[in-house]
Amino acid sequence: MACSLSSLVASKPTAPLASLAPTSIPPSGTQAIPKGFHGLRRSLQPRPARMISAPRTSQRSFVVKASSESYSPLVGNKAPDFEAEAVFDQEFINVKLSDYIGKKYVILFFYPLDFTFVCPTEITAFSDRYSEFEKLNTEILGVSVDSVFSHLAWVQTDRKSGGLGDLNYPLISDITKSISKSYGVLIPDQGIALRGLFIIDKEGVIQHSTINNLAIGRSVDETMRTLQALQYVQENPDEVCPAGWKPGEKSMKPDPKLSKEYFAAVP
Repeated sequence: MACSLSSLVASKPTAPLASLAPTSIPPSGTQAIPKGFHGLRRSLQPRPARMISAPRTSQRSFVVKASSESYSPLVGNKAPDFEAEAVFDQEFINVKLSDYIGKKYVILFFYPLDFTFVCPTEITAFSDRYSEFEKLNTEILGVSVDSVFSHLAWVQTDRKSGGLGDLNYPLISDITKSISKSYGVLIPDQGIALRGLFIIDKEGVIQHSTINNLAIGRSVDETMRTLQALQYVQENPDEVCPAGWKPGEKSMKPDPKLSKEYFAAVP
């Protein structure tokens, strides 16, 4: 799995993980890898035809199927508040979502587990672009079900060894899984979160959400573009943004007659 391990080995939390090989174990404080979290290499190897019908409970697809339970969309509603421990600047801090209401927009994103593969590419990509989000009065918060001790060990691991290095925003510990559950991204039978991302405005309302399956990384560029479009329409409530809109491009009036001005200008 793109963000999975059979097992992880590290005698010291701060020691580089040897290419994050499937033979490693996580540092002290990291949760055990769920049963369904098995390595990508083995699942991609062709199997003999005689084994296809054999039960292989240890091998699972990267695709998580939706449940049949009733579902209410979070977009347009108040973001579920939470208070949790986090790691920032190699220290343990307390983060409360409601502290940002009335002050900042928030990019809240979930990822499956520390010390994995796709996850660090997303986490470091958001950190490297942090100053751009900061100019848009936006805070970034990353969340996983790992402990703060695991977060700290990962931050203290060099990027060249699959670590994160110093980050410009907090990594939150959802060790009780309550935050992931309240945002509808928890996979109950695996105990980890899908790649959910939520844009929360200054009033604490969720204005955008995307949820990727475990093997698919997210785009910082698209998150930035969506945030800019959101801020534009909130500042210009009589306008809407067409597909792919970027700052400086023509917007649209949500009116049968006035919208024709936009369509007439489209090449």
